[in-house]
Amino acid sequence: MAGELIGLSADPPEDFALRVLRRVGIQRNRYDTYVRVETPAGGLYVASAPHAVTGAALDSAGLTAAAFEELHHARTHRSAIRSAKPFPGVVTALRTGRARRLPVDLTGLTEVERAVLEAVRTIPSGQLRPVDWIAREADVPAAAVGGALAKNPVAVLIPSHRVTHDGGAPFDADLLPDVGDALRAGEGIDLGRVAELREGGVVFLGSDTTRIYCHPTCANARRIGPRHQVPFRTAREASRAGYRACKSCRPVTV
Repeated sequence: MAGELIGLSADPPEDFALRVLRRVGIQRNRYDTYVRVETPAGGLYVASAPHAVTGAALDSAGLTAAAFEELHHARTHRSAIRSAKPFPGVVTALRTGRARRLPVDLTGLTEVERAVLEAVRTIPSGQLRPVDWIAREADVPAAAVGGALAKNPVAVLIPSHRVTHDGGAPFDADLLPDVGDALRAGEGIDLGRVAELREGGVVFLGSDTTRIYCHPTCANARRIGPRHQVPFRTAREASRAGYRACKSCRPVTV
């Protein structure tokens, strides 16, 4: 008898609750599922409905699976059931840093908040953009950006870690500083170089051969050789020197 009971103390499979729901005939559109995946900043819980990601949160602050389930329910009024299968495209989006095409449900946010977060989603992996850039892209007041970032319901996949203050310092409205740095480093951003430029008051880098200026982390800026880099503190300064704004990173112009 004792031998027959040995296996009963083992942990159930990750999708045990999900199997139960399916067995009793609960329709899939009545609940969300979630998985835990790894990122450079630790584990990330990602919840999804049948057609979109509905939430994501890092466990870097000690968030447990049970706590994530409670937070998700409080925000969406939908239960999150542990699953072994992530939403299609999530793993690839995290590996490549390209999540712009990933369906994300931002229900419950205001129109302004959604506009800000959609603008953040357009920032390429490995690049940074300032608050003023976000405000212009979203067509909202700059003062509205911080509040929207603080309410980001889909951490990492909506990359708020790529947003900076206008002087270049990380914004990290919804992240711990070390977490933001880990995510940025994981995307290949040279944190030392970014800090060096920021301390020197450099906001844009121009090329004395193309006469174009960019955000320092723009792919075009990274191709400028050290001897040809021209630092600028403002867009007005670059314009007065005869430089044009990069069409790729679209810095805020005069």
